[in-house]
Amino acid sequence: MNDMTIPTARQKTLKSRINCNGVGLHSGRRVMLTIGPAAVNTGIQFRRTDAAGNGAVIPARWDRVVDTKLCTVIGNGDGVVVSTVEHLMAAFAGLGVDNATVEIDGPEVPIMDGSADAFVFLIECAGIVEQSAPRKRIRILKSISVGDERASATLAPAPFATLDFALDFANPAIGKQEKSVRVAEDAFKRELSRARTFGFAEEVELLQKAGLARGGSLDNAIVIGADRVLNREGLRYGDEFVRHKLLDAMGDLYLAGAPIEGRFLGTRSGHALNNQLLRALFADPDAWTLADDISMPVDWSDAEILQAIA
Repeated sequence: MNDMTIPTARQKTLKSRINCNGVGLHSGRRVMLTIGPAAVNTGIQFRRTDAAGNGAVIPARWDRVVDTKLCTVIGNGDGVVVSTVEHLMAAFAGLGVDNATVEIDGPEVPIMDGSADAFVFLIECAGIVEQSAPRKRIRILKSISVGDERASATLAPAPFATLDFALDFANPAIGKQEKSVRVAEDAFKRELSRARTFGFAEEVELLQKAGLARGGSLDNAIVIGADRVLNREGLRYGDEFVRHKLLDAMGDLYLAGAPIEGRFLGTRSGHALNNQLLRALFADPDAWTLADDISMPVDWSDAEILQAIA
């Protein structure tokens, strides 16, 4: 057997506060966003500074997701919501930030350039510090799947945190793309953080006529025409589309409240299935366990490791 010990890790938060402003992709509203430190075991918490009282606070959790049609929206019992949280959540996940406050004076996280790159920059400028408590993680004990033959999402046991995604579009500008990323130090920044959100020109026009996607432009999204990418600068990666879907999944899954130790497999899945997957996971207490002893040995044989990551 391979008695592998995970190095001891501690929770992390931001060293200082830092802010930015930008436009919401769907609302078109300009907002100010400030991220800052939080105490151990706080998790990620959003606070609407334009709302009154304690009702302005929304924990970034799977059970606070209230809409997944065009993005991931979290809300509370007072009807206060924050939408498009997935890219910022992906940046927190990718940089290993466990606890943070997010203050925002509007209903939507700014889209910035359509990726998580600006949020990575902000977090690194603020600085990241270790805290006194050990880091918690959610260990997957058995496979959980949601969806159907057209689109599905699965979490399966694995010795490492791994993300796999496959997409298939009829449009030749995208076509079929598959990618697997092991969630490890620097992998998020290198492989996923700069991948932008995308949409089709005809859909963008319809959404804007319906009063949606008001902040969308070629500056914050990849826009696809009948058979080509319309952005003058082209793509940042040859497979930027599947990389962005992995980025979205990483942000959506971080709403679990802790890093997930296991393998995510998505096939044409999106925000709705990602959230359904977390709901199915936590509905089955035999499918997961919460581990906070990060130095606990992981008892996998060499053959099991190879099979899990194949």
